[in-house]
Amino acid sequence: MSMKLKIAQIKIVPQKGQLIENFQRLTNVLVEVASVRPDVVITPECYLDGYIVTEDSVSKEGLADYAIDPHNSEMVDEISKWAADNQTWFIFGCMRKTEEGVYNSALIFNREGQLVDFYDKTHCQRHDKKFISGNHLPVYDSDFGKFGVLICADRRWPETVRTLALKGANVIFNPTYGMHNDMNLCMMRTRSFESEIFIAFTHAKQALITSPFGEIINNSTSPEEKFTVNEIDFSEIEKKRQKSRHLLDRRPDLYKVH
Repeated sequence: MSMKLKIAQIKIVPQKGQLIENFQRLTNVLVEVASVRPDVVITPECYLDGYIVTEDSVSKEGLADYAIDPHNSEMVDEISKWAADNQTWFIFGCMRKTEEGVYNSALIFNREGQLVDFYDKTHCQRHDKKFISGNHLPVYDSDFGKFGVLICADRRWPETVRTLALKGANVIFNPTYGMHNDMNLCMMRTRSFESEIFIAFTHAKQALITSPFGEIINNSTSPEEKFTVNEIDFSEIEKKRQKSRHLLDRRPDLYKVH
């Protein structure tokens, strides 16, 4: 397991409903990203469709017009090839089309370009009720240890981050398109601190990484930057856990609602 991880966060504001144009902008930026040789690339939530779910004119059924089938998509094939050519993990935010409806998903590619899995947003509220909610909080094995994925609002519940940390995740990749204000900054620092874990919050207008100590590793909001690259050091996790022991000293016997 590598102790350090170089993370590239895509920071492009996509156009609503313009899948081809949004994908072209992404591939243009990926030419630059390749030169810095990241270990992981993360896009914002629903990057491909520009988070069109917020539009009143788009119904639950109409989402399918802007969603893709990951097993039959030339764009997915291109991402797969890029990941393999650059030996990079890739977390790709899009709407995933299925027979039962549309999910808000993050497609997960490994360094060989294989589509390992897709994580589906679990906490859908308001306009997100048009999506089918996911029902799993998995962790994934990799050459840099275990990691988890959460999408946007999933991060607002302490239980989601804590669950992934207890399952062994050292870092959470968090594609998002929602709240990215001072409240969110406090929230992300707290989530990292209380669960002793790194979080890479990746928004179209903000690239934020928080550490197990609750510190800010990266907080880029400049519209001129189309991507950021930062390195995290997993040895910080053990230092934090020896110091505060939040996970080790839990009292789950008390955490019950009667």
